[in-house]
Amino acid sequence: MISALTRFAFLVCLALIAAFIALEFWGAQWAIPLGIFILSVPLVYSYINLANLRKYILNDSLESMSLPSGYWEEVFFRLQRLIKNQKQKLLTIERQHHHFIEAFQASPNGIVMLDENDQIEWCNSIAESFFGLTYKRDVMQRINFLIRRPEFIQYITKRNFDEPLLMERMGPSSSISLMLQAFPFGQKRHLLLVQNVTDLQKADAMRRDFVANVSHEMRTPITVLMGFLETVQTLDLKKEQQDQYFEMMMAQALRMKSLVEDLLTLANLESNSLPAVSKPISLPTLMALLKNDAEALSLGKHSFSFDVLSKQDVLGEEREVLSAFSNLVSNAIRYTPDVGEIHVKWNVNAEGQGEFSVTDTGPGIAAEHLSRLTERFYRVDRSRSRDTGGTGLGLAIVKHIASRHQAQLIIESTPGRGSTFMLRFPKERLTAAELKS
Repeated sequence: MISALTRFAFLVCLALIAAFIALEFWGAQWAIPLGIFILSVPLVYSYINLANLRKYILNDSLESMSLPSGYWEEVFFRLQRLIKNQKQKLLTIERQHHHFIEAFQASPNGIVMLDENDQIEWCNSIAESFFGLTYKRDVMQRINFLIRRPEFIQYITKRNFDEPLLMERMGPSSSISLMLQAFPFGQKRHLLLVQNVTDLQKADAMRRDFVANVSHEMRTPITVLMGFLETVQTLDLKKEQQDQYFEMMMAQALRMKSLVEDLLTLANLESNSLPAVSKPISLPTLMALLKNDAEALSLGKHSFSFDVLSKQDVLGEEREVLSAFSNLVSNAIRYTPDVGEIHVKWNVNAEGQGEFSVTDTGPGIAAEHLSRLTERFYRVDRSRSRDTGGTGLGLAIVKHIASRHQAQLIIESTPGRGSTFMLRFPKERLTAAELKS
């Protein structure tokens, strides 16, 4: 590779030789201009190349510039390759940055990046919705100026980030609970991670309520049993009195047994979220079983009608469907006064959906209670529910069975006019009418 100094020396020698030849033949008046001309040609050529270089650089299109010849070819080629490599690196970095941003935006948790002065450098859309922020508007604003909750300001000010902070009544509707924690990174920067724990808190509250309700439901029969046992042990009772006490103890034991069985049934249903099997269930046979159980439970105090108005049967798990239907019928019997009427019907509506309905002439249910009837241990009238032998889990069981069969539990009630509880099955859960004999 010929160096620039060698090239320049060669050019000077060429100019001197040409000047001496011109001096020999034409005199000094031609020798000096010829030497200057020879030396100026590469300077002009270099100026042209530099002008082109400036133009392409200003237009950010150096990669498309055609390469000149000579010494400038190597310079431009290396410059083009350098710029191309740098742009490729920048493009790779931009893509990685874009992927990181996409990943942070896809996170279900809120993310806020803070600088050493607690100013917002970046936040994702989840964090914006949690705190009512707008990134383009609030960038480089101190976060404690934007989130004015006292517990948050204290958390940021004390710089004790070892434990998370729970903030309740947050979000647009002030109905969500947030768990946030700051993590240090980089040079005195912090990453604020925010998680919506509303569902976790609700689940924890439901668990506490469930334990309290079970304890409360079990305490009464256990207390009664212990009282009767102490009475039988300490007092000299007549046989008739002993039989009466033993009968009362048996009733309380049966009540606890029923409660435990319902709890086990509900636990099994909740642990199995898969759709139920699709085996044909004979509705006439099922109705006959329901009728026998209903008459035995009613002891002749109610009038019944059991109607099967369609030849199509349900496809599902027979034991579960029988349990759901039986719960609806037994509830109607428990809450309908003596001499009341209960109508049980199976039909297929115009849309091809199967409908099992239980209609009673009981006292009815106020509208504010309807949405909560399927909650575990929820009762409209607690004292009456215990008197009638209910466990408070029947409709919760029905709801889970309906879910496993893709069915809907529909409740309609008017105070003073009775209630209708209906299980509506999709047409995919029914047998074809033509298959029935």
